[in-house]
Amino acid sequence: MSAKDAYYIPQKATWPILATVGLAVTLIGFANYLNGSSIGPILMVLGLLIFIGMLAGWFTLQATESESGTYNTQVGISYRMGMMWFIFSEIMFFAVFFGSLWYTRNLSVPWLGGEGAGPGRETQEFLWSSFQATWPSNGPGEVGGDFEPMGTWGLPFLNTLILLSSGVTCTWAHHGLLSKNRDQLIKGLMVTVGLGFLFVSLQALEYYEAYHELGLTLGSGIYGSTFFMLTGFHGAHVCVGAIMLSTVLFRSWKGHFTPENHFVFEAAAWYWHFVDVVWLGLFVFVYML
Repeated sequence: MSAKDAYYIPQKATWPILATVGLAVTLIGFANYLNGSSIGPILMVLGLLIFIGMLAGWFTLQATESESGTYNTQVGISYRMGMMWFIFSEIMFFAVFFGSLWYTRNLSVPWLGGEGAGPGRETQEFLWSSFQATWPSNGPGEVGGDFEPMGTWGLPFLNTLILLSSGVTCTWAHHGLLSKNRDQLIKGLMVTVGLGFLFVSLQALEYYEAYHELGLTLGSGIYGSTFFMLTGFHGAHVCVGAIMLSTVLFRSWKGHFTPENHFVFEAAAWYWHFVDVVWLGLFVFVYML
């Protein structure tokens, strides 16, 4: 078999291990931060730096291999299958949180309030006889304190328009690449990346208002915990997607990618559209319902 037709096998796979270490350190730091440990913020920053360094190194390696002509059609197929499975795993990841929200709102809270035959009455009688089944809930005995639920048509709706617009500009950039219009490609990516980081900035503002004006925190009962877990993890995915698209933008400036060879762009675009769809689900089930 000629070298051109041979299947390329990487020499070692250290970058995924480094990614795991970075994410693990970040989560450990976040857990310590929530529990008031002074080492929490330090571990979070260290973990994020490790993760960012991993992204830079891994993306650089992939770009070098791609531009040197190392990959062939079979490698491209493997990349596409790998990205598809990765996005599927991400779908399952968010499905768990959506399932938790549905179970809490439609089953556990009504049962605690005594609704339903048998299980509901028994649950209320033995666990919390005075619990009132309402949503949003701050928990039995109002352990979550007083808070106001997050509104729908303010920042959340604006962020929805921003993220949907970024999906359109990303597709516009892709069409520019396919038609060999590099100016359109770069402009589309610049707008997409800008909208992505604008989304994250507005979400940070939303969190600030929730904590300081609405009294809505991670400790605000089941409503507060599910709200911040769902929107927080989605915001983290938006950050990762924006970093990926920033890398694609930088490579586009360098003259990389052709209509025949641009899987990195496709992978980042798939991921970005996945983030868009998840946000639509969040907007409907978290903010509207």
